[in-house]
Amino acid sequence: MRSVIDILDLSTEELSELIKTAEDIIANPEKYQEVCRHKKLATLFFEPSTRTRLSFEAAMYELGGNVLSVSSAGSSSAAKGESVADTAKTVSCYADIIAMRHPKEGAAYVAAQNAGVPVINAGDGGHLHPTQTLADLLTIWREKGRFTGLTIGLCGDLKFGRTVHSLIAAMSRYEGNRFVLISPEELKVPSYVKNILKEQNIPYEQTEDLMSVIGDLDILYMTRVQRERFFNEEDYLRLKDSYILTPEKMNEAKADLAVMHPLPRVNEISVAIDKDPRACYFKQVLNGKYMRMALILKLLYEAGTLKELPERSRA
Repeated sequence: MRSVIDILDLSTEELSELIKTAEDIIANPEKYQEVCRHKKLATLFFEPSTRTRLSFEAAMYELGGNVLSVSSAGSSSAAKGESVADTAKTVSCYADIIAMRHPKEGAAYVAAQNAGVPVINAGDGGHLHPTQTLADLLTIWREKGRFTGLTIGLCGDLKFGRTVHSLIAAMSRYEGNRFVLISPEELKVPSYVKNILKEQNIPYEQTEDLMSVIGDLDILYMTRVQRERFFNEEDYLRLKDSYILTPEKMNEAKADLAVMHPLPRVNEISVAIDKDPRACYFKQVLNGKYMRMALILKLLYEAGTLKELPERSRA
């Protein structure tokens, strides 16, 4: 049974096909309104979420399907001690596909190994978040028209930021990209992520100074310092305001810089930047819904749950 736990579970050819499907959904939404009629998506969210959970649910509803939802661990049998494996087996009896968020790294993989239906990783701890990366990729494609030859700055919490880890893995597969990793010493990207870059001889630099590099960037991917990943409040309070993007700082950036953020934002991007045409983070939210629609269709079709898919319009 095909599941998507890591962005690397999808080839670059499959990513291209998903983007084409998403763009067709954007152009021809009525064509997709009944494709998943009588199909059910289970959203199992054992960690707080607004955007990702609602995005999955909106995606399924807009495909004509239905949603079964668990929005916290306390409202599920996990509170009684049920294992992830048993939860996956049980929910497979009710739903055609599962989207799962869990605070423990690797939980989505365990679910996929035991479920009888496709499982989509909607975020596992500080590890991976492949469908946010799908949203990011569609945003980059629509803003830049390419995945190659880009200087990509990633700023903030690069240690616990699962969206950062997944985006680096995805964009490392395209030629000519360069990464600039901007963070405090305590929140540097983990070694296993840097190894992806080293093994493929992809150029990258690490710095604590955003302003020294902002003028070189094609993409600036901001992240919040995540309170829920810290073991003590003192460290969080010391680091939470490490980087705040303001209009004054944006004066030093390229005219076509794309500013991205997986959200939620706390204060790392000034609200004054929301009106800047280079702000792309709310576009990302909408793009996430379209890419999740495309992924749901792909996995249900490959599982044999959907017998056919709408023919994409020719450009």
